[in-house]
Amino acid sequence: MRIKKVLKTQTYLYFIIVITMSLSICKLFAQESHSPYQNHTFRHYDRYVYNSDQRFHTSVKPFLNHQIDSIVNIDSIYRLPVNKKVWDIVFNRSLIQFNKDGFQFTIDPLFNYEMGKDPDQTDISWINTRGFLINGSIGENFSFSTRFNENQAVFNDYRLNIVQNHGVIPGQGRPKDYKGKGYDYAFSEAYINYQAGKYFNFQMGHGKNFIGDGYRSLLLSDNAFSYPFFKITTDIWHIKYMNLWMQHQDFTTKYPYGAAYDKKWASIHYLDWSVTPWLNIGLFEAIIWQNSDSTGHRGFDVNYANPVIFFRPVEFSVGSPDNALMGINGKLTLWKNQIFYGQFMLDEFKLSHIKDGIKHKLNPNDSTINWGWWGNKYAIQAGYKTFDIFNVKHLDIQTEVNYARPFMYSHLSSLKNYGHYNVSLAHPLGSNFLESVSFLRYNYKRLFFEGRFSYAKHGRDTAGLNFGNDIFKSYNDREDWQEFGNELSQAEPVILKYATVSVSYLINPSTNLNVYLSYTNRSESSASINTNQGFITFGIRTSLQNFYYDY
Repeated sequence: MRIKKVLKTQTYLYFIIVITMSLSICKLFAQESHSPYQNHTFRHYDRYVYNSDQRFHTSVKPFLNHQIDSIVNIDSIYRLPVNKKVWDIVFNRSLIQFNKDGFQFTIDPLFNYEMGKDPDQTDISWINTRGFLINGSIGENFSFSTRFNENQAVFNDYRLNIVQNHGVIPGQGRPKDYKGKGYDYAFSEAYINYQAGKYFNFQMGHGKNFIGDGYRSLLLSDNAFSYPFFKITTDIWHIKYMNLWMQHQDFTTKYPYGAAYDKKWASIHYLDWSVTPWLNIGLFEAIIWQNSDSTGHRGFDVNYANPVIFFRPVEFSVGSPDNALMGINGKLTLWKNQIFYGQFMLDEFKLSHIKDGIKHKLNPNDSTINWGWWGNKYAIQAGYKTFDIFNVKHLDIQTEVNYARPFMYSHLSSLKNYGHYNVSLAHPLGSNFLESVSFLRYNYKRLFFEGRFSYAKHGRDTAGLNFGNDIFKSYNDREDWQEFGNELSQAEPVILKYATVSVSYLINPSTNLNVYLSYTNRSESSASINTNQGFITFGIRTSLQNFYYDY
């Protein structure tokens, strides 16, 4: 009890100090908000912020606008010279702009009209999205943003299986039936932002966050649905420190303790240090705990509110069975734009069993070795990307490998696993997989080309047993004989290949409005599955976020 009181006192004092400092600082910044460009294909500023001369903390996303603007003005890069206001609205700026007496805002329509067809299918797949985006600021240090999308979609391709397996549209919410042949679903995000002088930024909202330098993240991805969060980022010297508190929802428990879906909480610390202009190291820790159980309501645990404390000792001190994870993110930049990056995420491990695993690889016939212990749960990422390869301006490549052991991200209960809204908070494949994914990108002015190929091998759970692929299954549901001998793609190995080529034209950079044409081929094979689908997609959209269907 004494430790708990001390922690509460530390937490309250921290917030009082920070708020007092915030109110006493006179120098304030201009309008502050998230950068709108979160889509992997249209991240226009990457080549500038990844230049080692900038020492930019690229692993914490979304970026803050004033930090990007200090490096490059995106508006000036893509602006088309026009003579009439109507064409300026079409090609350069927001639909509605207002700025008077320190109050400013913009309003833009959001939409995605997409049609796609598999040559082997008679029915067309389509998406119809309508929405709006409002960004604004009051004074020089307070800003806000809100967006809403209403969607109808019909999937006559592999995406239908993904939706049916998860029970949600990946990253976009829980759907309702639409005329017996499709889905109706809504998606919304919002946040308020306060820049407290030079060092502190406070943000509260409903949205997504991403930690890492890759296409995927094994620490925290934007793969799952939006969630309520409160975030503090501190920028001082060559260090960026992020505190992130989140609330997530679990569908699998059938809400036994109340009328709504069961809730769980997460608290994350992430410290990114630019050790040199060419080396960044990030330290990550997270704790997940359930909102309530059979003994009663727990809610937000103030023990995890302290923003500068290690979680593992706190968890132990309060006798907690909560889920703790630790990780590291790294970025090595050579010759200014040759970027090598990686991640390591650790859930549980026993060093002796890891040594046994190494011995087993050297001598697979040694039956005395306890190799492949189920509790050795970790994930690894290694990647590379560069810009202007072969001295061709705007010709970029990126390639990475992701690996996660069986049972990674799972827990005794889904109320404490690393998932939200039936989807992983890290990699969309969950666990028990090995994946490589590569991109070749080129753009000329507002014309963009992309080629993409990925290969994944993962193990599908079979016979109603838990082999460590589904992170929403309790790891206690494994069989006794599964204590050891757990290896990559165990159970039913599945080979997944995904290739896409696309061309798009950027109409208006203020909302990433673009018209696009793409061809995708996806094949999946195992002992019980053998599918190969190719389909052409055409559409016009405002691409502001990442929605993942490539698995």
